[in-house]
Amino acid sequence: MKLLYLSRADVERVALDMAAIIHLLGAAFREKGEGRVEMPPKPGIHPKGDAFIHAMPAYIPGLKSAGLKWVSGFPENAKIGLPYISGLLVLNDVETGLPYAVMDCTWITAYRTGAASALAAKYLARPRSEVLGILACGVQGRTHLLAMAALFPLKRIYAYDILPDVERRYIEEMSAKTGLEIIGVDHPKKAVADSDIVVTSGPILKHPRPTIEKGWLKPGAFGSAVDYDSYWKPEALAEMDKLATDDLPQFRYVRSTGYFQRTPEPYADLGEIVAGKKPGREREDERTMAMNLGLALDDMAVAPEIYRRAKERGIGTWLPL
Repeated sequence: MKLLYLSRADVERVALDMAAIIHLLGAAFREKGEGRVEMPPKPGIHPKGDAFIHAMPAYIPGLKSAGLKWVSGFPENAKIGLPYISGLLVLNDVETGLPYAVMDCTWITAYRTGAASALAAKYLARPRSEVLGILACGVQGRTHLLAMAALFPLKRIYAYDILPDVERRYIEEMSAKTGLEIIGVDHPKKAVADSDIVVTSGPILKHPRPTIEKGWLKPGAFGSAVDYDSYWKPEALAEMDKLATDDLPQFRYVRSTGYFQRTPEPYADLGEIVAGKKPGREREDERTMAMNLGLALDDMAVAPEIYRRAKERGIGTWLPL
């Protein structure tokens, strides 16, 4: 009758590596593709503007994982020195229903999002992809570089941000962290046109003013639209030979709330692709994209392993129920 509380610092101390996170997500999406995951579309409230607070439950029987993430995204937080994404994650015992862990979800959300994009890229990008374009040099720009570098032989990264100081800090920090060549560019097209993989991760907007135009993404390239369709013009999306998402029911639910009004219907979800029920990339010249929504499945795949390692290492604070 007690639970382990893990602060953000505690979760970061566990330091679960990106390759392990991608592996955990692969197992979870295979379960999903076989129809063995319970995950209702996430309901949310919207206190102001493009801000959201979502409830994200999921149960993965194969991983004996069940829980809920209560997560917020407030785009204006950066102006007052607060994170865009914040929240808590609760894990429940699948035999008794009792909660056994509560942890900060900021780090988990950042890393599992990059890992989900990399997992999609494993099936939809060309295996020898060497050039990565990052548009928006925030948290997701960082974790997506780490995730793509874990799977692909990257040699060059183009980085673009609307704020030059943010772009400059990103180049300094991530060059030192990865040892890769990172080139800052002053126009978004320069981060797209020559890239094999393109990641866009700006704020999610219901009424976006997209930037990426038809013809910018070269044949054979893969795009990861972490910010829904906020960065990609409808004409650019219409060029995709294959557009996938991480969950079709949730994609359609989100569309019913006003998003994706000019986005093509995805041909498959990631679980179907991982389980081999739908094809991934079939030709060298295909333009492909993953427009992942971010699922509770991702969090419930990763959080139990963080709990297990934290418990082994004596990290966190035990609290009575």
